[in-house]
Amino acid sequence: MMSPSHLIRGLFFLPAATIVTIFFSLVTVGSIFILRQDQEKAQIHPRRWAQTICRLAGVRIKIIGAEKLTPGTTYIYCANHLSQFDIFSFQGYFPLPFRWLAKEELSRIPFLGAAMNRAGTIFINRNHGRQALMSLDKAAAQINRGTSVLIFPEGTRSADGTLQPFKGGAMLLGIKSGIPLVPLAIKGSYDILPKGAWLPRPGTITITIGSPVTSTSYNNRQKQELAQLIHDQVNTLLTE
Repeated sequence: MMSPSHLIRGLFFLPAATIVTIFFSLVTVGSIFILRQDQEKAQIHPRRWAQTICRLAGVRIKIIGAEKLTPGTTYIYCANHLSQFDIFSFQGYFPLPFRWLAKEELSRIPFLGAAMNRAGTIFINRNHGRQALMSLDKAAAQINRGTSVLIFPEGTRSADGTLQPFKGGAMLLGIKSGIPLVPLAIKGSYDILPKGAWLPRPGTITITIGSPVTSTSYNNRQKQELAQLIHDQVNTLLTE
């Protein structure tokens, strides 16, 4: 049961988060089109947006295991997905630069879609067929040029807070690009805002970083085998 103070804060959060999202979306687009900032410099605006959202909700972020990553190296981060606050926590506080891998439908949302596109988000067609394969090849090529990305191999948020099976299709990016996969365990976000909820609760989200996994020894037919390996490593991080 949410306390009266948390309820008041939660009700305040919804309109405030909407205003903040529109503001930073416009700032991101304007900084690129008007101020001619490149994508790297423009990343400060989505980062501040996510930090502001977390502060409005009373959410704190803790990062564990950053020493396992080498600055300047390209990675594909593979995380469990519990809540919308997974996105805010990662965007606002993850220590190394990255881009989002997102479903193509998000690119059509007013303000947000334009900002995501200009900030370097890689959009994927999730339908079956030739278009989906072409978008996957395009994404792999962009990653190969030095763009680290975050993916949620479960495909959607967990409905009950437990780790769901990983989809093999998500592993094709690692296989096609040859970029190391990094298992990530996100804890605490389900209690803050579970799937289907509207009002966030204050709390702490912990992002635990695992050791990079080399993907070059796998082929397309072994995508599910690689998915299970990453799934098991995320599960180990969650239970530590």
